[in-house]
Amino acid sequence: MMRKEDRRTFLRQAAAVGTVWTAAPAIAKSSQSPNERIRTAVVGLGGRGRYSLCGAIYQLAKEENVEIVGLSDCDQHRMEAAAKEVEQHLGVRPRLEVDMRRLLEDKSIHAILLATPNHWHALQTIWACQAGKDVYVEKPASHNLREGRKMVEAARKYQRMVQVGTQCRSSPKIREGIAKLHQGVIGRVYMARGIAFKLRAGGKNAIGPVPEGMNWDLWLGPAPEAPYNQLAVTRWRFLKAYGNGELGDQGVHQVDMIRWGLRLDQHPIRIQSLGASNFRPASDEDTPGQQTMTAKFAGKDEGRDLLVHFETRDGFTNDEAGMGIKYPFVDHRNVCGVIFFGTEGYMIIPDYSSYYTFLGPNRELGPHDSVPEAPMMDQDHVRNWLRAIRSRRREDLSADIEEGHLSAAVCHLANIACTLERTLRFDAAAEKFVGDPDADKLLSRQYRPPYLLPEQV
Repeated sequence: MMRKEDRRTFLRQAAAVGTVWTAAPAIAKSSQSPNERIRTAVVGLGGRGRYSLCGAIYQLAKEENVEIVGLSDCDQHRMEAAAKEVEQHLGVRPRLEVDMRRLLEDKSIHAILLATPNHWHALQTIWACQAGKDVYVEKPASHNLREGRKMVEAARKYQRMVQVGTQCRSSPKIREGIAKLHQGVIGRVYMARGIAFKLRAGGKNAIGPVPEGMNWDLWLGPAPEAPYNQLAVTRWRFLKAYGNGELGDQGVHQVDMIRWGLRLDQHPIRIQSLGASNFRPASDEDTPGQQTMTAKFAGKDEGRDLLVHFETRDGFTNDEAGMGIKYPFVDHRNVCGVIFFGTEGYMIIPDYSSYYTFLGPNRELGPHDSVPEAPMMDQDHVRNWLRAIRSRRREDLSADIEEGHLSAAVCHLANIACTLERTLRFDAAAEKFVGDPDADKLLSRQYRPPYLLPEQV
């Protein structure tokens, strides 16, 4: 762990730079040339940051006139490895900073891509907006519901283009499928179901000394003080202090597509969820391996409310509606997707880049399309964000932070209902539960100083 004197020094430095940036917007519509180069920094260099987001920039560098000029990660070794790859692809070695706030001070950097654990998303996004940077933040947008609202407030106050990494929103085939859904291809849609059946091995706590080159205090950030745990570093998605379980990891993609397809622009009014621990007794993960959710949304179609179902499984399982076998997921191993049910048939979206409809009582194949090998569409999603940075129109974003907040919130509310094991009523406008102060307490969390979520962004 960090020595006491080093921690005091760090806290003083954090207090000096961790409040509010009031820098002018780095790219303003009135002064930004459409051809000016966009200088970016990538924060969080695990698989998503190092390969998916950096990889998208490599592919788009010439087409979109964009470059990576900064990298940040709490693991010095991982950061150095990523820097070599950036230099190999783009020809320039980026600036390296363990503390991403040093990059925010650099006014020549226009935009930040965040691929850090969920517990860091909100604070880093808010800091970047305050520093005048546009933001691409991985899904889910937030670690809890209150954070998501603060992220929206910061994006609006500082007029930043904040894109959430629900990349299906930029998939041409899924966009086509959702458009057909809205046009009535399966009649009136009355319900939707999402699934995320992914084999998960679980893991055991591995507590020990902090490895050389790792800034563990900074990795923890706003999360509670804790000894170094290798399980947290590798499996943070399935530990409540840092992630949101399978529902908030894979499931948020499907929840987002459901909201999009059903035109749900408010929170659910009632939600229930039950979960069970991983059946593997060796696992120390504390999020459910099996979880079911049902949410009711106030309907706009002749007063009809809409039901949304979601289910996760972490063991061997069957396929569903052909998804997983006839229509395999991107990794050809797991079963994930969305089913929309309508009065004339149903539609499935089995991956990140395809849709299929089945019509009438005989389930005859209707309109459909797909991209071979079901790519994840990271490049298209980053391209969309870069073009919105130039246009300065948040309407141009495929996955604006408001959409990301609403989709993540469904996962947060379901996890709260699962924790309390009771059906909850929610006041969508006030973003509070109805007559349930115990549930309200779970809409936020305790933050570890100095990494405090600001009351005023």
